[in-house]
Amino acid sequence: MLDAPNVNDLGPFWMPFTANRQFKSAPRMFVAAEGMHYTTAEGRQVVDGTAGLWCVNAGHGNRKIVEAIQKQAAELDYAPAFQMGHPKAFELASRLATLMPGDLDHVFYTNSGSESVDTALKIALAYHRARGEASRTRLIGRERGYHGVGFGGISVGGIVNNRRFFGSLLAGVDHMRHTHLPEQNAFSRGQPEHGADLADDLERIVALHGAETIAACIVEPMAGSTGVLMPPKGYLERLRAICDKHGILLIFDEVITGFGRLGSGFAVEHFGVMPDLVTAAKGLTNGAVPMGCVFARKHIYDAFMTGPEGAIELFHGYTYSGHPLACAAGIASLDVYRDEGLFERCAAMAPYWEEAVHSLKGTRHVIDLRNMGLIAGIELEPRPGKPTARAFEAFLKCYEKGVLIRTTGDIIALSPPLIIEKEHIDVIFSTIRDVLNDLD
Repeated sequence: MLDAPNVNDLGPFWMPFTANRQFKSAPRMFVAAEGMHYTTAEGRQVVDGTAGLWCVNAGHGNRKIVEAIQKQAAELDYAPAFQMGHPKAFELASRLATLMPGDLDHVFYTNSGSESVDTALKIALAYHRARGEASRTRLIGRERGYHGVGFGGISVGGIVNNRRFFGSLLAGVDHMRHTHLPEQNAFSRGQPEHGADLADDLERIVALHGAETIAACIVEPMAGSTGVLMPPKGYLERLRAICDKHGILLIFDEVITGFGRLGSGFAVEHFGVMPDLVTAAKGLTNGAVPMGCVFARKHIYDAFMTGPEGAIELFHGYTYSGHPLACAAGIASLDVYRDEGLFERCAAMAPYWEEAVHSLKGTRHVIDLRNMGLIAGIELEPRPGKPTARAFEAFLKCYEKGVLIRTTGDIIALSPPLIIEKEHIDVIFSTIRDVLNDLD
């Protein structure tokens, strides 16, 4: 039946990562967005302190991006990426390659961060097989890591609730220790001082399984969804050296950190550490059309280009890889980032943001603060016997007062659009302070 449904029926939509019964008893609906603000169904303006879900880096409703999508939809709505192409897919890939340092110059399109992670893991496995090292099948992730929700991503990921309901997951996966050391690094500004030696946990895993069995190690250079965990000084450099020593590919999951979030194009540039593969999504299209990608270094790509010229080199891809509307949105987003200097703007605004973050020290319930670029983690003391409850109540109270925040466990995570002004920063943190001081 194609009859018009009851648009007020909230039942059919099974919402992701949501307490469905709680939400549907008191729904929170956005009906429009522009710049730094959402508009609710009641007509209230809400400051977006999270860039949607870490993705709307250029702000909402940017006209250049909107018009590019509209024009593309009228010109070419869809084109297959298997054995066919369209110009914008190649244009965007060329543009993306220029953002990356060194020889991270090949781009494989996906539709999300989760797909980017699974793609990168598959490329890593296939790369070693193509080079005659088929024994390298083991994948190494990290405790508290978040790499999307595909079976590959939750297997290498280390967030318990994302894993515990779904069986044994992929075989041959191990995890390094996480880098959160609150007893040594609380209230750090930028990279914490302690913890570079935690990278040596990869050596323990190598000793346990043998380097000849390990294909890749995947980490978020800055872990976002687990609660904003910064890499200790020297940690990423040490991890790169260990991977080089043992012939292990290093994958950076930059789904969150890519496209200006740290004040540089990517964390690769920000930290000066070169991985072999990089996953991206979110800011790639400013969140306007689903899209992701994997960046591969030249030697990775070249390892596949050795068989007969007419043979498919990698048996992997998606119906919507390089979708025309997504490519148009991606090209327009890169134009906006460049023309409005948003990466540089992030770097310039970061010191003011840092001071605002750390002004919450001493606020009721706050036990740690951490920041980098335009990202912040505000860790709250959990209520006894009720983990997550205090942070979720803060989320609801902030929404009522006109500020959108995000919570993960008992941590408030902030990542506003890069167009943010100082007055927006003031509103966000004064609201959070008032809310926390009023909470039990």
